[in-house]
Amino acid sequence: MNGIEIKRVKTPSERRLFLTFPWQVYRADPLWVPPLLPEKNKVIDPEKGLFFDRGEAGFFLAYKDGKLAGTICAAEDPPTNKTRGKQECIFGFLEYIEDYDVFQALINQAEKWGQKRGLNELYGPWNLDYEDSYGVLVEGRDCPPAMMCGHSPPYYQVFMERYGFQPARAQNVAFRIRVEDTPEFRRLVRLAARIKSQSKIVIREANFARWQDEIDNVHRLLMIALAHLNDHIGWRRDSLEATLEPFRAIADPSFILFADVDGETVGFLPGLPNLNELFIDVNGLRYPWDMLKLLWLSKTRNPKSLTLKSILVLPEYWNTGVIVLLLEAMFNRAVAHGYKWVDMSITSTDNPTSVLTAEKMGAEIYKRWQVYSLPIL
Repeated sequence: MNGIEIKRVKTPSERRLFLTFPWQVYRADPLWVPPLLPEKNKVIDPEKGLFFDRGEAGFFLAYKDGKLAGTICAAEDPPTNKTRGKQECIFGFLEYIEDYDVFQALINQAEKWGQKRGLNELYGPWNLDYEDSYGVLVEGRDCPPAMMCGHSPPYYQVFMERYGFQPARAQNVAFRIRVEDTPEFRRLVRLAARIKSQSKIVIREANFARWQDEIDNVHRLLMIALAHLNDHIGWRRDSLEATLEPFRAIADPSFILFADVDGETVGFLPGLPNLNELFIDVNGLRYPWDMLKLLWLSKTRNPKSLTLKSILVLPEYWNTGVIVLLLEAMFNRAVAHGYKWVDMSITSTDNPTSVLTAEKMGAEIYKRWQVYSLPIL
């Protein structure tokens, strides 16, 4: 097709080409935060990647006129498909130059891969992970993304929709809240004071000495608190543990908050320094000296933003003040530590609890992403 050749990734050197190709796409984009290559290499390695304990994936390189021009991963996740009653071929690591023929060839390859396995729909982009940097950015190219949020050029959305992809679910959004004395914050403090005087809700910090117990708490909340969302993808506990483990070393337990009622954990709100403010300048740890730069930056630069990745509350406690007390405790800590703003990402626009909570805090949406689907014919 128009001088385009698709090759399957088979060797370690080809795997490195696959992972480093985005540097070609984003070399002139000052907002792009390079992915950390050591972590991404584990994700796509069949011997190390957690996804391969349950599924299969193929990785492909697109060459145009002999030059590398794009990448894609096609994958099957049988347990998730069974749970959701679907036969989806998930795709991800979709990166390509601004050339529709290259994009078309990559999608055709994913379709063929899925057809061969009896799958009937493309679904993505997901990078073998249902939480990290998924979807296509459709709004918000005035600032870099926060941790675990994706970034893509404008033509990605154009090409997806030109090919016939349709939104597979509600858009995902990121909210931004300034850490300052606002009417919304003062109202939050007053409301929290009333709730504290009338309820049994206890806000506590994470106990890292009981790490496995805390993961059990988060997993239970994830499976119950988000079950009402359309197109909800449940979490496997091993996937959750693998996702949380890298943050264990950087997280401050005083920012990992739980809400308990009569000894039962009913809410969760984790806050992390937005390390993308450092990662944007360390080249994805592509070379050994990049690690030295990261170590230097970690000692000399404090992130200005705090990122909140999830607000989980059991449905029976949605209107009891749990969310209010979690947010009040978090924002008090943010003020005390000198953060300038808070990122709340990523939530779905069909999640009424998160959206309403953010709006009451005076938050503004500053980024949107879209996940797409396409029947495989």
